[in-house]
Amino acid sequence: MLARVTPPPLPRRIAHLDMDAFYASVELLRYPQLKGLPVVIGGGRRRVDSVLEQGADLPIDQFPRLGDYKGRGVITTATYPARAFGVGSAMGMMKAAKLCPQAILLPVDFDEVRRFSRAFKSTILEIAPLMEDRGVDEVYIDFTEVPGGQREGGRVLARLIQKSIFDRTGLTCSIGVAPNKLIAKMASEFDKPNGISIVHKADLEPRIWPLPARKINGIGPKADARLQALGITTIGDLAAKDRAWLIEHFGRAYGAWMHEAAWGRDTRPVVTASEPVSMSRETTFDRDLHAVRDRAELSAIFTQLCEKVAGDLQRKGYVGKTIGIKLRFDDFRIATRDQTIAQHTADARLIRQAAGQCLKRVPLDRRLRLLGVRVGSLAKPGELALRAEAPVPVTGELF
Repeated sequence: MLARVTPPPLPRRIAHLDMDAFYASVELLRYPQLKGLPVVIGGGRRRVDSVLEQGADLPIDQFPRLGDYKGRGVITTATYPARAFGVGSAMGMMKAAKLCPQAILLPVDFDEVRRFSRAFKSTILEIAPLMEDRGVDEVYIDFTEVPGGQREGGRVLARLIQKSIFDRTGLTCSIGVAPNKLIAKMASEFDKPNGISIVHKADLEPRIWPLPARKINGIGPKADARLQALGITTIGDLAAKDRAWLIEHFGRAYGAWMHEAAWGRDTRPVVTASEPVSMSRETTFDRDLHAVRDRAELSAIFTQLCEKVAGDLQRKGYVGKTIGIKLRFDDFRIATRDQTIAQHTADARLIRQAAGQCLKRVPLDRRLRLLGVRVGSLAKPGELALRAEAPVPVTGELF
């Protein structure tokens, strides 16, 4: 009898899918007259909303302009024509206004963004079931054993997913397919917008090594500055360094990881379900607020943040036990405080009370730029044993 031959495992093909200028693209569906123009998304809902409600009928010259913005907000995203002026995500809007004052400025519509996020992810899951959610606008997908996932290195399946998302939402995305998550994430940036980039192991030296070292997800500005001070500017430069040398300069864990990353090694699986550690909401004020003179405004904002966190917990089926706050002062100093309450909760009132107690432990001697609320120690209600004791009440004013 002939021995049964086990076929060799298929080459690992992992995709990183990133929606193109997601927040801005969602708004362009509402305002198609702005396509091709520099558009910036950022800040909260503003008084111009009544004007913006005209949607596709609103003349271009009636849209608010970035150059007229006054405040402390930051950019959530920008269209590619705006990015050509150097405007980018997380940039202060006042700084961006100097670079591109003519850009259209639109507020963030989180409800609409979340609706489209759910739509594109459900579309993916109908085609490829192994998907890791990495945020509102990006995912990892394991192509390895999905029909079409090996054809042309994964390009056939990537095309199908791109087309399916566009047909359902009208939005475009960029996809990188590679042997692992590390390289796939880099590859998804190669041909934006609406691009597909395929990378194989043999492409490491010609396509990955010439890239700046900061393109490795996990090498931030501080680490990149240290690398450049040591004469390392590209991923290839990093790969040329001995593991021992990197460990000597960056520590055992981080130095060893840098060596592996530079050689394109990454064995992390696509994780289809992960439990969040915490949930939070925060806001940056348009102007610095004073704890006494702006008490009513701060209290209202604080209540809204607690309600939003509670809503997030309830919608996703979690309760939390550790309540915390985050403050950023006008000198950019950050303060955090937290406390653990007696019983897990998703109740906005209890979250607000506990967060208010945390707030009393911070000297409010400077104006505030940012306020945030966090709920940690999360659990599913069904996982918790029933407790006889009632929650310890937390009382007191906020400010």
